[in-house]
Amino acid sequence: MTAAERNEQGGRGGRRGRRGRRGEQLMVPRAEFESYYGRPVIKAPSWGARDIAGYFFLGGLAGAGSVLAAGAQLTGRRTTATAMKVSSLAAVSLSAAALVHDLGVPSRFPNMLRVLKPTSPMSVGSWLLAGYGPAAGAAALSAVTGRLPRAGAAATAAAALLGPAVASYTAVLAADTAVPAWHGVHRELPYVFAASATAAAAGMGLVVGAAEESGPARSAALLAAAAEATALRAAEKRLGMVAETYREGRAGTLLRAARLLTAAGATGGVLLARRSRAAGVASGLALLAGSACTRFGVFAAGVASAEDPKYTVVPQRAAGRPDVS
Repeated sequence: MTAAERNEQGGRGGRRGRRGRRGEQLMVPRAEFESYYGRPVIKAPSWGARDIAGYFFLGGLAGAGSVLAAGAQLTGRRTTATAMKVSSLAAVSLSAAALVHDLGVPSRFPNMLRVLKPTSPMSVGSWLLAGYGPAAGAAALSAVTGRLPRAGAAATAAAALLGPAVASYTAVLAADTAVPAWHGVHRELPYVFAASATAAAAGMGLVVGAAEESGPARSAALLAAAAEATALRAAEKRLGMVAETYREGRAGTLLRAARLLTAAGATGGVLLARRSRAAGVASGLALLAGSACTRFGVFAAGVASAEDPKYTVVPQRAAGRPDVS
């Protein structure tokens, strides 16, 4: 469209405006979101969805699980404590494997430990995993074998202290990028990830723990479901137009499924888990699936926002840009 055509179109819009809006006249056409040749302005994340979104989910499950394990041990719920320690070790091991697989070269992970850069979320995260992994392993090994109980208790405490950071630092890692759907909610995203991680850990507690010891997991599931829904609403409100990426396409489908699964799991856990072992397991699996859908949905929203110029280009107006038609 030429500049003359745009001006003529703007004039028609202005005449419509005079008729419908008390004499208000559009001086220029409506804003258009364009980039050179329609290509993305920023590079979409090169991370593999299966590896990195899985890494986000499994790391959250491990970190929050260690907190629940420590609480279970302190309150005498030994069966649940042991099961949660083992599940946290398995989760962090799979999480590290997913990260190394995405890096492509296994030696890249230990190379990241050569320095500690506090301003780099990747550097801090690498050190968090390096400290948390052995603590979670020692806690699980002591719980399973019954040996070195004091060392096991110290390892359990260390894993619980590092757990919240392990569960939420990946949100800081994502928000530190230029991806609009992540960077725009750098304040809210850690809360979304922490709540999602808590829901996953509560779900794991319902699946692997003893039914008579499920009280803390059921309470955690209810609080986590409410916190996650609140944090996601706040994130979408802050994002404005970019929030479309959280509601449409693959991300929208995943996040709607996450809300339904998390709500169903939390409700079933509170109402049914104590009465029925099968209901508790089903509720726990729903919570785990809901948490996974949240992580994969947020990841998909970020990719969508980076690929669409609409979310990365400041709208230009015909009167203020050169005619390139």
